[in-house]
Amino acid sequence: MAPLAIDNANITDAIRHGLGVAARAVGAWCDLYRPAGATAPMDGANRLLRLPASFANAQGFGVPVGYGEALWEGYFDAGYSRAGDYIAGPDGVFFIASQPRLGPVLCVRTNRILCFSRPQAPLLAGVNRYVGVQPTAATPLLLDWPANVLAAGVGGRGALPADAPGVHGGSGGWAVLLPAVRVAGAPVLLRPGDLAHDDIGRSGVIASAELTDLGWRLHLRQAAS
Repeated sequence: MAPLAIDNANITDAIRHGLGVAARAVGAWCDLYRPAGATAPMDGANRLLRLPASFANAQGFGVPVGYGEALWEGYFDAGYSRAGDYIAGPDGVFFIASQPRLGPVLCVRTNRILCFSRPQAPLLAGVNRYVGVQPTAATPLLLDWPANVLAAGVGGRGALPADAPGVHGGSGGWAVLLPAVRVAGAPVLLRPGDLAHDDIGRSGVIASAELTDLGWRLHLRQAAS
């Protein structure tokens, strides 16, 4: 007798259902949020459903999570979720970076809440009135977004006395992981020079912005104000 053929969609559904069964056994009930705009993705209006979920080191359940590790594996029924969703539960707040057809979901554990804005450009080329960064005149881009923020390692020479905080080779930078964001079907694009503020009062300027298949990978330079 010929073996029973199973199409890819059914295999994926079976695996995701199995992960959901495992989560019911070892996980905890969590809330799934789907961002609906550029503001506060964890707002109650964005709560989609509750589901059991468990999270582990991307190297496996038997390996403890160490310092500076942002990536986790999510074990839950991913038939209801998609990349860019947030999951909040006893283990913290995670965003889904990718959902492979086979195996656990790749998640990023968040530890800070960020706001991004874009400063106004000079009015004219050449001589202008004062056009330093004025946060009150900046255009909001993203408000109250959970993200993973870790101190960025710097290579090369050490910091010199004249270095501004965050200059390459100096000190005061962060590496940031953030999901890709779409508003009304259009992507929200971050770029170098945009401003960032976190929930503990720190300020930064985007030095580099890379939009990957897993979301945004940013490097922030510390700003004095």
